[in-house]
Amino acid sequence: MMCQIIEVGKRRDGGYRYWCLTHRADGTAKYGKAALRCVAADDLPITPEESRDLDISAFPGGVALWGAVPAAYDTTALPLDRGIHVHARKKPGGTKFIDDTYRRLNIPLQSVDLFSDGWVAVDEVDAINFMVSRVFGFDPIHVACSFCGFPHLDRDWFAVHNHRRHQCHGCGRQFSDSASGIGNPLCAIRNQLRIETRALVPATGSIDIRQSDYPGGIQLWGSNPAIIWTSALDEREGIHLHCFKSGNDEMPKPDDTYREISIDGVKLDPLQVRYYMAQNAMPHLDGRIVALTCPSCGTDHFDLGENAFTPHVEHQCVHCGTSFQAPTKIKKTIGNPFVAVRESLAAQAVAPVREDRLGLRPETI
Repeated sequence: MMCQIIEVGKRRDGGYRYWCLTHRADGTAKYGKAALRCVAADDLPITPEESRDLDISAFPGGVALWGAVPAAYDTTALPLDRGIHVHARKKPGGTKFIDDTYRRLNIPLQSVDLFSDGWVAVDEVDAINFMVSRVFGFDPIHVACSFCGFPHLDRDWFAVHNHRRHQCHGCGRQFSDSASGIGNPLCAIRNQLRIETRALVPATGSIDIRQSDYPGGIQLWGSNPAIIWTSALDEREGIHLHCFKSGNDEMPKPDDTYREISIDGVKLDPLQVRYYMAQNAMPHLDGRIVALTCPSCGTDHFDLGENAFTPHVEHQCVHCGTSFQAPTKIKKTIGNPFVAVRESLAAQAVAPVREDRLGLRPETI
């Protein structure tokens, strides 16, 4: 589709900002000039095979949707998992009728309310950034452009920092919201579908495996709150594991969420896995998630709170209080011990560990 690039205001350096109405992306070239093509002109369109119409009422056993990102650890040769992962059951606790990932879902409002009409769409980028926000403890809100009313999405850096000033994806103009927050269009959809936020309960199971027993590879994800969860059963928190006996296996076994997982004698920390998965989905953190050890006491350093998503120079050991810097070329980093755990597991893996990245475009304010 041809770009339709328009001027949407001035920059601080005196140049102008431009926006593509076709692809809803930045169309500004160097020196504040209009680009010939916007930054999203080469993005692959969503095909009919990558979309699905999902009638929630057809699955009384429960429907669950999550933002799907690459596994935190993956030794399979399976396609990259990206988009919205769907579980749908006909009966509570029964076999999953749908267990797949899509780039877009279309949900009829009649599936939850006979008096409502129309459809709502769940988009992959909205779902992924909803996951990132929720993993780091933020509750996104519905934000609409004050000029054109377009639902606003805050992504990447803006998905984990509350702010009032936004740039609309619809018309490209900047606007200020009435309150500081993080915008995500899925919040309006959750309200329309009457989805209530429910607390996750810790998973109860534990498992001890060897990678050599699964030549087809294994995959690990940190659990994260579902965008939509209609089951009467509790949603569990832990580490989700897929194991494949061979590369020809269509279904993993085991395929479950566990409280504790040990692989080749290495015990995994669920929070470290969950954070790494979300950190790996944010382009501005690429290359900045590292394994750090306190130089004074030798304790592995794990950045929490704001430091978990904000690269910084000074790190403080929670064990002895020593302040230190990362011994890396990149000075602003984030410490996560799972980086070293992955390297340890990779040394014993049957197949190479994949380093998949989402490649999402960094957002502008």
